[in-house]
Amino acid sequence: MSAAHQPSASRLEPFRLRGANFNLLVMRLLDHRVEALVPALGDQFRRAPGFLRFAPVVIGLDDIPARPEEVDFAALVQGLRAIEIVPIGTTGGTPEMRIAAQGAGLPPLRQAGGAREEDVPMAPPGAPMPPPPAAPQPAPPAEAPALRAAMVVDQPVRAGQRIWAQGTDLIIVGTVNRGAEVIADGNIHVYGRLLGRAIAGGQDNAEARVFALNFDPELVSIAGYYAVREGLGEAPIGKTVQARLVGEHMRFDPVG
Repeated sequence: MSAAHQPSASRLEPFRLRGANFNLLVMRLLDHRVEALVPALGDQFRRAPGFLRFAPVVIGLDDIPARPEEVDFAALVQGLRAIEIVPIGTTGGTPEMRIAAQGAGLPPLRQAGGAREEDVPMAPPGAPMPPPPAAPQPAPPAEAPALRAAMVVDQPVRAGQRIWAQGTDLIIVGTVNRGAEVIADGNIHVYGRLLGRAIAGGQDNAEARVFALNFDPELVSIAGYYAVREGLGEAPIGKTVQARLVGEHMRFDPVG
């Protein structure tokens, strides 16, 4: 075979698998009935257009008060996709519950434990399977993670934009327009008008807060608890405000 007809290196390796760690939203099911869950989510979407739209979501099974055979996972997947939520797998639950979910195309997922991205080696065709990895040794006590510098955005956030500060605070120097979404695992600071959606306290960080010079959001969420525009009650709209959790209730206090 001439050199001109020899397969190139790129053809010998048309893809490469890599392990990675992603921040994903977990939807903890408190009611497994599709006829109750999907309309409730649909109502949320009508009040906060774009919230979670096309977002990949993991289904949390730990709080489902039902037996595996009572949960129609196929109908659940179909219902979520109908309202433009993308379920990609499950977490928690009993082995029986996870098996039932897997039958509907929801594989069990496990946290990557913060491991850095690395290649997943592929064995050549016909090669024997590699031996199983050695049992992991107990890890030494973890040190407190160093604080990461806040993500700073020096321009307004336009409608349709989504900005996510993973593992840190988010500072917006400008306006968060309606239809925009800002997300942070820590606090959110908006030095301008907050008109869109602000989601703080990822990974169940109930101590996170949302600060805005001009508070008039479509939605505010902290550690999974949320309030939409119609549910802000006595919040000082148009004023400088900090939003925080007190127990399971959202509180909106003027600043200054």
